[in-house]
Order: sequence, then C-alpha cells, then structure tokens
Amino acid sequence: MDDHERTREAWGRAGEKYVREHDDFLEQARAATLFPHELDLLSALLERRPEVLHPMSGNGVDDHALLHAGAATVTGLDYDERAVTSAQHRADALDVPIRYLQADVPPFPVPDASVDLVYTGKGAVVWVADLDAWAREAARVLRPGGHLFVHEAHPVVPLYDLDARTTRVRDDRSYFADSHVNDTFPAHGAVERQHTLGAVVTAVAGAGLRVEVLREHPEPFWKPGDVEAAAWDGRLPNSYSLLARLTG
Repeated sequence: MDDHERTREAWGRAGEKYVREHDDFLEQARAATLFPHELDLLSALLERRPEVLHPMSGNGVDDHALLHAGAATVTGLDYDERAVTSAQHRADALDVPIRYLQADVPPFPVPDASVDLVYTGKGAVVWVADLDAWAREAARVLRPGGHLFVHEAHPVVPLYDLDARTTRVRDDRSYFADSHVNDTFPAHGAVERQHTLGAVVTAVAGAGLRVEVLREHPEPFWKPGDVEAAAWDGRLPNSYSLLARLTG
C-alpha cells in the first residue's frame, strides 16, 4: 500500500465518525461560525455573496459557517464517500445551498472561472501531495479578482512534543522532511505532507495569485483530546492564515 492509499484508508475510517454521529454534526452545522482569524480576513468578501469551493471539505461543518457569514453557495469536495454522503445529508436536512462531490483533488471537478472564493481551511493543505498542482487548480477555477483562503496548522506544529511543562522538538521529525505519519485522531496512520510555509507561499505565487495577507497565530485551530501543551502558551506559532487574489 502506497502513502496515498494509506492516507485514504485512514480518512475512510475517520469518515465513519461523520455517519455515526450525524445528529451531533447536524447540530454543529446549525450553529457553525468561522474562527475569528478567518472572519477578520473573509467577512468583507463573504458579504458580497460569493460562490465558494471548498476542496477537502471533510465533515462539512465549515460550509455551513461560510453560508452563515454570507456565502451564496458552497461546493464541497472530498475523496471519502462517507464524508461526502453524510455531509450532503446534513445540507439537505437543513435545506441549504451546499452540494458535495466526491473527488480526489487536484484536479477540482468544476469549470474554469466558476467560483469567487476557494476556501481551504483547517487541516487540508497538509494532505496535498502536489502543492503546485493544487495552487494551479485554485487559480484555474477562480474568477478574475477571486480569492484563495487558507487557514491551516503551522508547519512547525508536527515537530512539537505536546508536553504540558515544556516545549521540545520531536526527535523523529524534521521541518524539512517530505512527510511523516500522523499519530493523532482522527487521521491516525495517515501520511501527512510536511510543507514548509515557504513552499506554500511559493506555490500560490507561482500559480499567478498575489498574496495579500499572511499571518501566523499562536492559537492552534484544533487540540487533540484533553491534551494541554506548553506549545500553546502564546509564544510559538500554531496556525497561519493566507489570503491571495487572482489578478487580471
């Protein structure tokens, strides 16, 4: 089994949770909001009622948050059938303009210049094997003046040993490695890509998108279980936000 199939299998197991806990995720969708860091950069764009594409949409809760903040429609893409099917059931139950397509991305199965915002948030870029292809697809599907938004774990996060007393760098990982095996839930066993921040920015710029904002944040966007870690005490980067615009 290669890394891609290993990752697909791990996320397939994780997708069972979305089906099993449908009612819980439905309630989350009803009240979903974007994080403050996201709203700070996206509120003005979402007030324009954009059509949004969300590659690697997972449980789909963020898609409801995008609608609540002003998006006109959202199209979610995910390669796991259970994630897509359960997310569509929730969207249908709430009668909202969200549709889901099963797709192994990139490429994105939507036409050229068909959306105003590509939203890739909260644990997606780390699963992209080919950053350049991913960024080119984002540029292809955006209308002129459209935006790509990323809110993601900072690339140094996989190096942290999540100890409550002090922050140490794990001996088994490197910032400059190609990948590592994710050992936290829900992606336990999946192969995560170790993209540096420089690699992400370079891919986005190389696709013809102009980076307008890049911010690093001390807060993690997700904390595994009941863990408390010194790495979350505000001194170190734990997430970042990137907003880029397609000019022309």
